[in-house]
Amino acid sequence: MTAEHSKSGRTSIRPGAALKALRLKKGWSLAEVSRRSGLPTSSLSKVENDKMELTLDKLLRVSSALDTDMAHLFTVASAPPEASQPSGRRSLTRAGEGKLLESPLGHYRYLAYELLNKQSIPMIIEVSARNLEAFGEFNRHPGEELVFVLEGELDLYTTSYLPVNLKKGDSLYFDSNMGHAYIAVGDHPCRILCVCVAPPAELLKLMEIKPTYPERTAVSQAQARPAPKGARTRRKERRS
Repeated sequence: MTAEHSKSGRTSIRPGAALKALRLKKGWSLAEVSRRSGLPTSSLSKVENDKMELTLDKLLRVSSALDTDMAHLFTVASAPPEASQPSGRRSLTRAGEGKLLESPLGHYRYLAYELLNKQSIPMIIEVSARNLEAFGEFNRHPGEELVFVLEGELDLYTTSYLPVNLKKGDSLYFDSNMGHAYIAVGDHPCRILCVCVAPPAELLKLMEIKPTYPERTAVSQAQARPAPKGARTRRKERRS
């Protein structure tokens, strides 16, 4: 297993090497991981041999199949400190550093990524969704969440309140058990700091991308009303 030792006392490893190590620890074949994750055996083999990278949603599926925090695919903990050593810990993330993951909803840069078993997950998100249809199903997970707008303008939708517009310097702290969605508005890129407080297993679900749109606020439902019957009839006539 190829590894690099960091100043934090942890060992950073390739996702492929971590995947193989976790799989062998459980005594599973690639076919078993494939069955549990829904990913082709050939793709998993390429990942283990550093010939292919996984997208965010596939990383989530693999970590769920292995019943592990997604961070374990990138780091392994070193030996626990002796009782005489200080128990405090810290993590420095320089500008432009952090683990970058991409999805149709935006670019997510995880801060303090090498620290496992955190009580919160801080992220810098470049929001790319420009409407609710592009965002998809609302996020909903146990815990609480802080959003601070670093750049641009954000509309934050929830299932319990009317949408709130946040500009640079604005912030909102809310119960993340409510369905919520981040929508970029305005002419400039939207970048936010998001800090989620929840159990690690629940935080992984935050980034899952699903094809349905079951939850909407009253305002968003009005925005998504179907076209009038006459308009649909005219479109059918033009197609015929």
